[in-house]
Amino acid sequence: MKTRGALVLGALAALLVAVGAVWFASGWWGSAKIGDDTSFTVPSGSTLTSVANRLEEEGIIASADAFLLRAKILGGGDPIQAGEFLLPANASQAQILDMFQDGKVIRRFVTVPEGMPSILVWERLMAEEHLTGDIPVPQEGSVLPDTYDFERGEERAAVLARMQAAMQNYLAEAWPKRKPGIAVDNVKDALVLASIVEKETGVPGERRMVAGLYSNRLKDGMMLQADPTIIYPITKGKPLGRRIRQSEISAVNDYNTYSMVGLPKGPITNPGRESIAAVLDPAKTEARYMVADGTGGHAFAETLAEHNANVEKWFALRRARGEM
Repeated sequence: MKTRGALVLGALAALLVAVGAVWFASGWWGSAKIGDDTSFTVPSGSTLTSVANRLEEEGIIASADAFLLRAKILGGGDPIQAGEFLLPANASQAQILDMFQDGKVIRRFVTVPEGMPSILVWERLMAEEHLTGDIPVPQEGSVLPDTYDFERGEERAAVLARMQAAMQNYLAEAWPKRKPGIAVDNVKDALVLASIVEKETGVPGERRMVAGLYSNRLKDGMMLQADPTIIYPITKGKPLGRRIRQSEISAVNDYNTYSMVGLPKGPITNPGRESIAAVLDPAKTEARYMVADGTGGHAFAETLAEHNANVEKWFALRRARGEM
């Protein structure tokens, strides 16, 4: 009888151990208390203990002590990473720890469109509430238009540095591939001319043609007469919001290509890859004049007489629209 009783007790003990093990494991791999996707930030320098206490305080897990015990026995030994994490609904405690250890942070994005001037890049970065720190207005033409990712709490200076490094890297890659005989002989001038091309046309298929036209004017010693170069000294690239005044057309400064021969002293916006590429491989054309054609593009001309006829067509169209 004693032997039988001992067997029963042994079996009961084994059962309790098994049940306890199942309970212990289910608390780790079973669902935590997350009903919806939840954002959770791990500050830099946090310990697993401090994070576990916050998880308990925010109602994501039932017990910080139980989480830490299970993490010690069942979790990996890698350190946790700082950042903002999106904890999915019904995630297990094991999944939560894996996310912290793997650094699977939420990536946020900021976009710089082609042709956005640096003052607006600065405003966009300063308005991004998930970034920190201050930055100066970046040098015009130093930012490569693109979409950039960042983490919550990241320094604005770090994001801007990536934008500027992207431009430097693209120029270093693109400049050696330039076609022979182009109108510019250094990277800076290529960037300046590309910024004019960027602002002069919003039609992607016209970029090389516009680049070819301005390249011809540069080679001939003609004034570029690009309207955006009139506006830049006035607004730093922001929309003018009105028609250009005659006094502004004749203004003498370092940018206005209606009162100077050659390129402005610097870029008038941040040109995109395609505008830079167009300057480095412009269309082979004899065109030296262009005017809007009423469709969003331009009518190109080789001679002044042909250009004047195109201008008259444009004026007639504007009069028919009631714009003049």
